[in-house]
Amino acid sequence: MNKKTTNSKAFVLIVTGLVSAFGPFVTDFYLPALPALGNYFQTTASLVQLSLTFSMVGLAVGQLIIGPLSDKYGRKLPLQISLCLFCLSTIGCLYAESIYGFVFFRLLQGLAGAGGVVISKSIATDLYQGRELMRFFAMLSSVQGIAPIGAPVLGGVLLETTDWKGIFWVLLFIGMALLTSICFFRESLPAEKRQHAGVGSMFRHYLPVLRHGQFMRYVWIQAFAMGVMFVYIAASPFIFQEHFGMSPLTYSLCFGINAVGIMLGSLAASRFADALTALRFGIKGFCCLSLPVAASLLVSPSVWVVEGMLFLFLIFLGLILPGSTSLALDLERDNSGNASALLGFLMFLFGGMLSPLTGIGNMIGTTALLIVACSIGTWACMHDRKRTRKAVVFMTRR
Repeated sequence: MNKKTTNSKAFVLIVTGLVSAFGPFVTDFYLPALPALGNYFQTTASLVQLSLTFSMVGLAVGQLIIGPLSDKYGRKLPLQISLCLFCLSTIGCLYAESIYGFVFFRLLQGLAGAGGVVISKSIATDLYQGRELMRFFAMLSSVQGIAPIGAPVLGGVLLETTDWKGIFWVLLFIGMALLTSICFFRESLPAEKRQHAGVGSMFRHYLPVLRHGQFMRYVWIQAFAMGVMFVYIAASPFIFQEHFGMSPLTYSLCFGINAVGIMLGSLAASRFADALTALRFGIKGFCCLSLPVAASLLVSPSVWVVEGMLFLFLIFLGLILPGSTSLALDLERDNSGNASALLGFLMFLFGGMLSPLTGIGNMIGTTALLIVACSIGTWACMHDRKRTRKAVVFMTRR
């Protein structure tokens, strides 16, 4: 660990885990309330899902802005500003008078939550490298798993005693608590290692990162893998609660159990000889299980068959995430802020584009199709390096 910081490894892990999980926590916490939001605003399921999409778009775009700024001004100050914006946007959600106002403030929430997602990865890259970085990302992924476990369960419990606004009041309290905890964090990026160019020129550093074919290969692997997760997040409240007739609390417990699967996979990644071996094994299992998961959704023999298949499937997602992250960021150590931002941007933008597609036609059929398509995408990116490089060149020339 960098000796210029006095924070212990445990403190760094806890703080980075909490702030990196905060953006996804904002998404998962109100999932049990999605059907209730439709009733409150007297609107359709597609418009309610749009609040999820805009939050993901905010998480994506915010990382492109905050990543370079953290390379120039350090990690701590941009993170504090992000959390302040989050608190203000949460108040906006609470007092929104229409679904459109609510969607707008959800966009701001996403922009604010992006700070923790991108800066946490940069902090890890500041302090660790190689196998140690892989181990830290494996632990970080397991800490992040606490958010999807606790968020929907707590959301479901709250809905037993309050309405959706109670969920957002709790979010406001958590945001203020995190803002306070950051005051005790020691800056991980010394002044001499920061970018000293103008802010505008810093954004041009995205170009060499985009042209780095091997880096982009891992980015697209993670984007397709997380695409499955975002599809599941968008569709699961309606499939489990409306199709299978689960209560918000029971649905929340199922969601939490599946998050345990991701945690187990992330912890198992550190047991492999190296990150690449863990990634390859994870992708093989991910692709092999995608068809049984899709089949169980289409046939719908029992909610517990679907739940069991999803649990196994998401274990392999947990294997993919730390490996693809550590391999990608280890390649772009000198531009870690930009690289981390680009990694998060494409992941959340891709997820934000896929989420509303689940509402087209038969939701179960569309969800099954998207799960298989994303799994095939991960396999293609892992095994076709030439095609990945061509895609990168095309993107950089546009």
